[in-house]
Amino acid sequence: MMRIGGRIVQFCVAIGVLLVFAASVQAQTLAELAHYSGPDRTQRLIEGAKKEGTVTLYSSAVIADTDAIVDAFQKRYGVQVRLWRGSSDDILRRAVTEARGGRYDADLAETAGNAMEGLERERLLAEVVSPVFADLMPGAVVPHRGWIADRLSVFTAAYNTTLIKPADVPKSYQDLADPKWKGKLGISNEADDANWFMAVADAMGQDKAVALFRRIAATNGISVRRGHTLLSNLVVAGEVPLALNLYGYRVTALKERDAPVGGIVLPPAFALPTGIGAMAKAPHPNAALLLLDFYLTDGERILAERGNVPTNRTIAEPPPGVGLLDVAKFLDQQDKWMRLFKETFSGGGP
Repeated sequence: MMRIGGRIVQFCVAIGVLLVFAASVQAQTLAELAHYSGPDRTQRLIEGAKKEGTVTLYSSAVIADTDAIVDAFQKRYGVQVRLWRGSSDDILRRAVTEARGGRYDADLAETAGNAMEGLERERLLAEVVSPVFADLMPGAVVPHRGWIADRLSVFTAAYNTTLIKPADVPKSYQDLADPKWKGKLGISNEADDANWFMAVADAMGQDKAVALFRRIAATNGISVRRGHTLLSNLVVAGEVPLALNLYGYRVTALKERDAPVGGIVLPPAFALPTGIGAMAKAPHPNAALLLLDFYLTDGERILAERGNVPTNRTIAEPPPGVGLLDVAKFLDQQDKWMRLFKETFSGGGP
């Protein structure tokens, strides 16, 4: 009886050792995949991805844009993409909640840079090296390599072309202090807009920028609206003749629908990066890295065709003079800049 019991104990110990060894090999393999950049990288990933058979993507992008990339990827490699869509905040919240519960469903995330940086700070993203990075614009690969900017939302001043003549379109933020803009200005107040304000203030000099925008608000009033979608609709309707901080792709989409709207990028110009990154404990690491590389190559071409601004210079050169928002710095100083944004603009209109 003791002999049988001893064998059972030995068997359990052996199984435990094998499980620990298997987990170690899997983790090592994931690390090797994430850092491997040899000439056979793509072929190795394809073979591994086909064995895995599927990959799960969390994305906040416009569903039609994501579907176009997913369809092209599935047709090329025969690997099924399972898509979960939510806002950038939803993605960050879901991934963190799952990880704290010991659950790892997502292989990749593709969403706004601030949420991607949040995932990095939660240690949920893998550091990745890829030969594709050499084709990207400066700043697209963040220093820690946990995520990579794949598209840009360029902050654009949008105006109603029926109400504002071409000769009257402002060329600078200083122009908006002219009393002729009284009652005509609007601004969005999402968190990303406080990041934009921080970037503009840093470029102009904080004291100078805050004084200028307070003068604009005091002289002409600035209608503060909740969100870019609402504000863009108000520009089209003529209720807000000029909005300071819409995303360029929204203006482009409205123009394509023959809406009476135009846009101009006022200096200093900045863009919010949207990024993509592989999860550190991705259950399908080969497919995750294969889809990441696809996003930064063929996916960039698809995004550009659909009116997005890609970061891959072989697809299109980035807009001249446009800097990327420093989302890491903003996360460190978020309370300060959201408070300063509110204090600067909240008293300037209905």
